[in-house]
Amino acid sequence: MTTTEDTPTPMRTDGPDLRHHGDAEVRDDGSALTDLAVNVRSDTPPAWLREVIAGSLDGLAAYPDGRAARAAVAARHGLPVERVLLTAGAAEAFVLLARALKVRRPVVVHPQFTEPEAALRDAGHSVGRVLLREEDGFRLDPAAVPEDADLVVVGNPTNPTSVLHPADTVAALARAGRTLVVDEAFMDAVPGEREALAGRTDVPGLVVLRSLTKTWGLAGLRIGYVLAAPETVAELEQAQPLWPVSTPALVAAEACVSPRALAEAAHAAYRIAADRAHLVAGLGEFAGAGLRVVSPAEGPFVLVRLPGAAAVRHRLRELGFAVRRGDTFPGLGEEWLRIAVRDRGTADRLLEALGRVVPAGG
Repeated sequence: MTTTEDTPTPMRTDGPDLRHHGDAEVRDDGSALTDLAVNVRSDTPPAWLREVIAGSLDGLAAYPDGRAARAAVAARHGLPVERVLLTAGAAEAFVLLARALKVRRPVVVHPQFTEPEAALRDAGHSVGRVLLREEDGFRLDPAAVPEDADLVVVGNPTNPTSVLHPADTVAALARAGRTLVVDEAFMDAVPGEREALAGRTDVPGLVVLRSLTKTWGLAGLRIGYVLAAPETVAELEQAQPLWPVSTPALVAAEACVSPRALAEAAHAAYRIAADRAHLVAGLGEFAGAGLRVVSPAEGPFVLVRLPGAAAVRHRLRELGFAVRRGDTFPGLGEEWLRIAVRDRGTADRLLEALGRVVPAGG
């Protein structure tokens, strides 16, 4: 069964570092490392997208106008524009939700991306945690979420577990008077975007967050969006500063939801699935050494547990590979690592390095 705990404000100093993210693993000497710590596609942005963004620079003298990008995102999901809010990445959306919505008992389902809880704490909220368990495959049980929670945050597919929860299971969290926030930052890396709730208007209190930085390699540009009821969008928009999204980011958003881009992303999702299967198969050779992969993995990353993971991570770094530590995620510990999915050649080089650290068969 899952467990629930209440976490007081201010942010505890004895728990996981909620502000640690994958980019910290490659900072400073990152140029010398193969980056398997950050969940951004390594072959992006593509040349055509770079050209589109570069073409926007001639318009930098004018203030950003997000109407075209907002309409394009709305059309991509079959929604009216009043249900769309463009943000400087999904991270800004978490801050807006924490500051703008009047909630009494927010709950975050972990292990997952830590920024939602960090933003809620920074806004002065006491945050409850629902901890999903390894024994259950980190699967979501809606009954584990307290009935009086009026804000629930869950990722799908979830970072770092790579678990894809059924859409009906996630939707079962909805209640009258509750805001249900579903972080779908990695959903476009799932073939067919199955189990997505983006575009749904029949789930009460639903707020879906999407990021365009992962699939398109735009982490430095900061662009994402919120899909929600018009009244929720209006509340969040009031909390935003003027012109929160830059002109290049707006141009990128419009381009990334075009038919051409959607087709390219769909193709990439199938390629990621094949590359992930190759990586998981290779990691399976280390089962005798105690390595376990959380499966089935459905995101562009995998979560593994192995004895001495902290030492393994440091040794892999010496061999030229950066992987993400897992102990900064509530519900995990030092024996966990997250590994981004890359092409098969990169995976083979990682597996060869891992074999030098953790001999197959123990």
